[in-house]
Amino acid sequence: MKRNFLMGATALAGLMTLAACGGGAGSDANAPAPEATETAAAAAEPAATEAAAPAPAAGAEYASFTTDAAAGEKVFALCRSCHVLDEGVNRVGPSLHKVVGRKAGSVPGFAYSDANKNSGVTWTPDVLFKYLEDPKGFMPGTKMAFPGIKDAQDRANLVAYLESQSK
Repeated sequence: MKRNFLMGATALAGLMTLAACGGGAGSDANAPAPEATETAAAAAEPAATEAAAPAPAAGAEYASFTTDAAAGEKVFALCRSCHVLDEGVNRVGPSLHKVVGRKAGSVPGFAYSDANKNSGVTWTPDVLFKYLEDPKGFMPGTKMAFPGIKDAQDRANLVAYLESQSK
């Protein structure tokens, strides 16, 4: 599981302001702030940073996401009608057994499009992350009819799951 410990300055400032004001869900906003608010905020920063880390901006790279392979397994349900992770088992789409690190168009016995066979693509986590957003936009001429996964976090989780299954 990858962790993203970066926090935007705006989010950090908002968190510190909320702590200094004593505000937040279920709090009394009029209550005085604790004496050591800044010390407490600094001590809690690693845990708060991980929990409150903002989602990466649109166009972000795979590596900028905190991923959850278990959540990615649920997203893989979208893929199961055409793909399986079993070695040598092709369906409408090729087997995704050890897909991460594999050359595109290389599963024996699957009839790939010329676009896929000749793409020169290696399915790295970053490439899969981009491809799965818009397969036809990424690789014009592919046979893959799937429209893509627009939610970047779901895509990142799916790639993490595929990566965990490729070891």
